[in-house]
Amino acid sequence: MKKIVALSIIAAALAVSACNTISGVGRDVSAAGSAVTGGAESAKR
Repeated sequence: MKKIVALSIIAAALAVSACNTISGVGRDVSAAGSAVTGGAESAKR
């Protein structure tokens, strides 16, 4: 029973850290997209 609880806690910790990592990647991709959009708008003028 203790092993199951310990494994559950470890799995939950990994899931939370993965979500934070994915969230960070999403912000980075969004920032890169904004930079490309800004460059395209500047090139139009």
